[in-house]
Amino acid sequence: MPQTLLVVSSAFWGASFIFTKDLFLNETAITPYIIITFRMLVASLFTLPLLALTHQLEPIRKGHLKYFLLLAFCEPFLYSICETTGVKYVTGSLASIIIATIPLFIPFAMALVYKERLRIQAVIGVLLSLVGIMLMSMNDDFSFNASPRGILLLACAVLIAVVYTLTLVRILDHYRPVTITSYQNLIALVYFLPLMLLTDSDKLPLLSYSPRMLFDLAFLGILCSTVAYMCFNYGMRRLGATAGSVYNNIIPVFSLLLALLMGQETISLLKVAGIIVVFVGLTVAQRKKAVKTAGGKV
Repeated sequence: MPQTLLVVSSAFWGASFIFTKDLFLNETAITPYIIITFRMLVASLFTLPLLALTHQLEPIRKGHLKYFLLLAFCEPFLYSICETTGVKYVTGSLASIIIATIPLFIPFAMALVYKERLRIQAVIGVLLSLVGIMLMSMNDDFSFNASPRGILLLACAVLIAVVYTLTLVRILDHYRPVTITSYQNLIALVYFLPLMLLTDSDKLPLLSYSPRMLFDLAFLGILCSTVAYMCFNYGMRRLGATAGSVYNNIIPVFSLLLALLMGQETISLLKVAGIIVVFVGLTVAQRKKAVKTAGGKV
């Protein structure tokens, strides 16, 4: 069950790069701040009324507010700025490939901060997956060409995601995944809204508000910023941060497949080989269940 939910979260996050790219391609006036703010607005309007009506919204416990503020500041706030802006300068599948390197750093960060045992299977699985990711990022002539600015922004997103995971550990056992997701989206909306109005309010009248644009934003807000995070938080709670984060490695696979279906990219033998290697790495990393941390996390 947790493995299935982590695959679902990876599928939606993989699709997020393609739908974000679709917004940039079809809405010339749209900006990263507008996309993210509307994404957080949709997510909050979807989850908070639902939780309130079903009486499932848990209050934030004493002493935990600082963790929620930091959690939302890392993701979605800083992470979304770096990721969404990075997607503007590179292809959707390449962006997902860079983001998929997050699991490389998670085991070492968990071992350093929380003394979680570093499993050799996880390290080998991550390294294998990275080889597959590299193959997916190459052209047929083994060349690599991408915007340095886009790569740098996405690399920053990777580091922010590591901090997010370390912060998530602090509260994951105290709240349901849906509660964590709802609060982090609402707090992020409070962060984003003034920033968007200050910098990009003049762009709002220039948007088309077409069915395609609204569908893209609804998909990003409901499935990518809400359902995906719920699935991810639950999976991390059951499998552990090291094992759970490895599922990020299959994000590029879903991004590439959707990009092909939407006509944004083409397939090659190297990309097919990369997909196979990614799944092999994922299998190796999951051969043994991760050990829980001393604090009872995940």
